Amino acid sequence: MNDSMTPARQFAGTDALTAQDLYRFYRAGEEETLALRGVALSVRRGECVAVIGPSGSGKSTLLACLAGLDEPDGGTVHVGGERISHRPEADRARVRARRVGVLLQTGNLIAHLDVGANVRLARTAAPGAGRQSVNELLEQVGLEHRARALPRELAGGELARAGLAVALANDPDILLADEPTGELDGVTEQRILALLRSRARAGGGVLVVTHSPEAVKIADRVLTLRDGRVGP
Repeated sequence: MNDSMTPARQFAGTDALTAQDLYRFYRAGEEETLALRGVALSVRRGECVAVIGPSGSGKSTLLACLAGLDEPDGGTVHVGGERISHRPEADRARVRARRVGVLLQTGNLIAHLDVGANVRLARTAAPGAGRQSVNELLEQVGLEHRARALPRELAGGELARAGLAVALANDPDILLADEPTGELDGVTEQRILALLRSRARAGGGVLVVTHSPEAVKIADRVLTLRDGRVGP
């Protein structure tokens, strides 16, 4: 990709997310596990960053801390210039609702609500957010015809796209995705990756935790996490 034409350059000087010196400890009796050891990273608006590393390297812990789903023991996380770390859970939830889209491996759909209702619920958590209507969001991910379907009625690729629509419902500063294509066929994987790339082109920050070589290909930068540290 020609660097002078990358979306990140178009939105230069604005960070969607910054993290400084993140530490996370887990204790079980007298044993202590260091899951994150001074991690620092940033994601610019218009940029897609992939985080790779072996299982157990701290990738999921990192994503949880960046999303405000878990608190780091040290360091800070800012999203859209607003601190999300080291605040009461209610405050973290408000920042997350306004500024963060999360796409988890386990899914982010409520089982008893249809697809359209799931997207509307995510939208109501951040009043005034989002430039697209619910129908436009579903059309963007190719699910406008499945708005009334329950999650259990969706195929694997449809579930992934519905989860992405929910993650984008609040027009977030940063989209955080944990193995978004892990169980998808090749065609569906390419469709999801194209949607993530288009999100970056539109000016959002995207961070993808992944083992997929195809997901790495769409990234502007690749960070490797080993033993809780970011390295080359």
